[in-house]
Amino acid sequence: MIIGNIPKLPVKYAMFILPFFISFFMSGIISMINLWRNLGWVDNFLQVWLSAWMMSWVVAYPVVLIVLPIVRRLTGVFVDMSHLNPPK
Repeated sequence: MIIGNIPKLPVKYAMFILPFFISFFMSGIISMINLWRNLGWVDNFLQVWLSAWMMSWVVAYPVVLIVLPIVRRLTGVFVDMSHLNPPK
């Protein structure tokens, strides 16, 4: 159970949930750092940051969905991942 009586999702949804959280945190952190570097700590920083973050996340999530399979293959070029796919 996740919270209360809400069951966990089946493993087939991991391919969408993992990029969801990666894009959520990465876009939030990067947009905050960039905003702070460019504007400094202004009075309405939180409001401006949340707006910038949501716009970044709208772009980041589909990009991660598209790029993640490519990154996995590229990682396989450099890392021995044979133990993840045992012989049949």
